[in-house]
Amino acid sequence: MNEEKTEEKPAQETEEKPETIETKANDAILTKADPVKRIIAFAIDAVASLIVAFIPLVGGIIGALYMLLRDALPIEALEYKSIGKKLLKLSVVNTKDPTSKIDYAISAKRNWMFALGPIMLFFLFIPILGWIIDILLGIAVFILVIIEIVKIFTDEKGLRLGDKMAGTMVIEK
Repeated sequence: MNEEKTEEKPAQETEEKPETIETKANDAILTKADPVKRIIAFAIDAVASLIVAFIPLVGGIIGALYMLLRDALPIEALEYKSIGKKLLKLSVVNTKDPTSKIDYAISAKRNWMFALGPIMLFFLFIPILGWIIDILLGIAVFILVIIEIVKIFTDEKGLRLGDKMAGTMVIEK
C-alpha cells in the first residue's frame, strides 16, 4: 500500500503548468504581460494621441504629453492607466515596489521615446526647418519603436528599454 502512494506523487508532480515568465519583487509574483496585448494597447494609445495631435499648434504638444504621462493619468475611471492598458487589462508596476503607484516621473522615463511622434505634427507647421526636423524625428521614432517591439518579445520579463530605465514591468491584471 505504501508503494501505491509513492507512485501517485510523481504523477501529480509532472502536471503541466502553463508557461509564464514570473519574477519576484518584494514577495509579489509578477507575471509578464502578453506582448501582443501590449502592442495593441500601444496602438490604441497612439491613435488617441494622434487624433488630439491634429489640433493645430497645441495638439502635438497635448498628444506628446498624453504619450509621455499615459501610465500615470490622474483619471480614477481609467485606474490611473492609459486608455489602451485599461481596455486590455494591463498594468505598469514598479519592480522594486509593485504596490506603489506609477508617478509622472516614472511614466516619463518609460515613454519619452513615444512622445516624439506627436511632437512631429507640431513641426509640420514650420516650413523647411520643421520638415527637416520631422524627417529626422520620424527616423529616430521608427528605429526606437522597432527596438522596443523586439525587446518586448525577446526579453525574458518583457522589459523594453523604457521599462529598464524606469524600473517597471507590464503585467496582466
